Amino acid sequence: MDDPTAITVSSADGFTPYRPDLKAACLALFDANCPTFFAVNERADYNRFLGRSCPDYRVRLDRGEAVAAFGLLDEGAPRRRRLNWIMVHPDRHGAGLGRAIMAAVEERSRSAGAVYIDIAASHLSAPFFSRFGAREIARTTDGWGPAMHRVDMELQFANE
Repeated sequence: MDDPTAITVSSADGFTPYRPDLKAACLALFDANCPTFFAVNERADYNRFLGRSCPDYRVRLDRGEAVAAFGLLDEGAPRRRRLNWIMVHPDRHGAGLGRAIMAAVEERSRSAGAVYIDIAASHLSAPFFSRFGAREIARTTDGWGPAMHRVDMELQFANE
């Protein structure tokens, strides 16, 4: 019998590079997280993001459904990356996908020589990032939309 929670693995860390044919699945993932973790007005921004070239955006699929996604973007700052559009399907919270994302973020960052990760979270997702050592550096009331406060955070990996 098929396991309904089985995850399709397309790479060593279980995430596959984003492709344009995954856009609808990613938008469905966003919709599942809205309005709890994202402001409704952010959907247009996410749609535009997915319409651009996204070589550093990763998606985890389960039978064609996006169950988690994240981007780790190089914006040209030395030793820094930006974590972007991270989300896990609400039905999968607590299943380890967030930890898998953060492990992939650390591995990919270290491979690229980055030790700092910039994170633009909401007041609702900030506690998740804090568990991995991210610290708050700024807070903007209604920064993502009404009652969705922006929390800018930084995660630093120890030098090895």
